[in-house]
Amino acid sequence: MKILVYSTYGFDKPFLEKATHGKLELVYTDQPLNEKTVNLAKGFDAISLFTSDYATAQMLEKLYTYGIKYIALRSVGYDNIDLKKARSLGIKVANIPSYSPYSVAEHATALLMALNRKLILGQKLMLMGDYRLDNLIGFDLHGKTVGIIGTGKIGSAFAKIMHGFGCKLLACDPKENKKLILETNITYTTIEQLCQNSDVISIHCPLNPETKFMLNRSLFKQMKEGVFFINTARGMIVNTEDLIEALNTGTIAAAGLDVYEKEKTIFFRNHINKKIEDNLFTILRSHPNVLITGHQGFLTKEALQGIAVSTIANLNAWEYNGISENELN
Repeated sequence: MKILVYSTYGFDKPFLEKATHGKLELVYTDQPLNEKTVNLAKGFDAISLFTSDYATAQMLEKLYTYGIKYIALRSVGYDNIDLKKARSLGIKVANIPSYSPYSVAEHATALLMALNRKLILGQKLMLMGDYRLDNLIGFDLHGKTVGIIGTGKIGSAFAKIMHGFGCKLLACDPKENKKLILETNITYTTIEQLCQNSDVISIHCPLNPETKFMLNRSLFKQMKEGVFFINTARGMIVNTEDLIEALNTGTIAAAGLDVYEKEKTIFFRNHINKKIEDNLFTILRSHPNVLITGHQGFLTKEALQGIAVSTIANLNAWEYNGISENELN
């Protein structure tokens, strides 16, 4: 099997190379899959995609004519591929069922702590020679109410971390995690009640038609004034214009974001000495109480190893058996 790996980066290629053990023919490109690069797949049997790639119905049709039979996603989420179209064309798609949930959960915690304890501002003031503490007051997490939207593996890991801080936990998820309730005393409730009662809100749910722009003006208006808002899930779960409005009114005191709804053209690229043509993003990152990281929550050695091993396992399963247990369609 000949495989083209789209959106290859310096951080993931070594892990993929190690996971193959030289048994698969991988060809790498740093280009993302889009209308201009889809033709690179000619002559390959399979492709591997990352979160920065889009596989629309139109592109899938082209991939099918090029002879692509398999698509191995290097991610848990699959909102960037038209599964219905892939299914109709007979193209098999498999994702990464899971990787280290601690990577993202710990990053969400880092964003929260950095914002709460004013670490970025403190460092800037110190570099200026200003060692005054007047503008660096935070709050104890102990005893605060933390609302967690989505209690899958990552949300559950985050809940356990917050439980360790001594927080009261609220959750919103269609499926209650009974084990998590026993371990953390977390209380499941409606998303409205979660917003109304939480001092910190962290998103850990997948992006799908039901969750797209779920966090919008209506829910922001129901939040407690001064809430801390964390999103390490998917950017399009949050309406950014409404988020900015909530920041401006003071409803949201601070926001830690590892994702952004229009991140595809911004994140994972070098924009030094280049202007980012996105006014919404410019406004968002100009807020002193907003901390944005470039979708790096997953970026730990353990997670990268898990992603690489599962990706290669899917490709090997197709190579030798024609079927993978992680197929989505």
